Amino acid sequence: MPSSPAPSSTPSTTTPSASTPFPVRTLGGPTVLFEYGGLRFLTDPTFDGPGDHPSAGPTLTKTAPAAASPADLGPVDVVLLSHDEHADNLDTSGRALLADVPLTLTTPGGGQRLGEKARGLADWESVELDRPGGGTVTVTGVPAIHGPGPRENVEPFTGQVVGFVLTGEGLPTVYVSGDNASLDAVKEIAGRFGPVDTAVLFAGAPRFPMLFGGEPLVLDSAQAAEAARILDARRVVPAHHDSWAHFTEGRDELRAAFTAAGLADRLDPDWARSA
Repeated sequence: MPSSPAPSSTPSTTTPSASTPFPVRTLGGPTVLFEYGGLRFLTDPTFDGPGDHPSAGPTLTKTAPAAASPADLGPVDVVLLSHDEHADNLDTSGRALLADVPLTLTTPGGGQRLGEKARGLADWESVELDRPGGGTVTVTGVPAIHGPGPRENVEPFTGQVVGFVLTGEGLPTVYVSGDNASLDAVKEIAGRFGPVDTAVLFAGAPRFPMLFGGEPLVLDSAQAAEAARILDARRVVPAHHDSWAHFTEGRDELRAAFTAAGLADRLDPDWARSA
């Protein structure tokens, strides 16, 4: 495996251990920033202002700005990109940001499309990233299906998607779901990596009437709670549930679903307290 680019940030004085939650900052839509093993990770960068994003398929409408701009983030070492083909996961500002990031991990197809700083990960393929001060973080690509049903029925319409699991000696296990709608995929991941310490679950139940009969293209709130149960996740940080018009379930539905499942205590306290 190739080693990672040298981290562009100064590591914090404390490194998260398996028993120490680390800060995770949700910025709107699927965009999440966190430091792990001394490296700074950003998921699916979307920083354009509100407005329409026409495409060959449905027009995607952003309804709210991100909670921060790229200039506010500071250095980012690695982007974890669920997929590059939809503006609600990678918009114009997000594409511009990739030029300043040493490494983008994404789908095999995205790795080919995005140039030399991008690397595609197939299911269960791993890359080792050097940590400042020694040691490594392992990032493993894990299955994700962007819609209901078998992958072979879904991908012709919505494309390849990848999720990620992060592990390292003395570090918590982190799962970033990406745009996944499959609980069967979650079961596979739990079988290999569970229990998970922190799960960043993309939710929001995005729907389009012309696609799959209006079934969700990513987890709905009840499915997100079930995914947390399957993973035995100690902490859940929901993302991908606001700022876009086609997201049909938001923060209130997520809170209600986790409460109904008896898992409200698993929701990240910072997320749960935010408006």
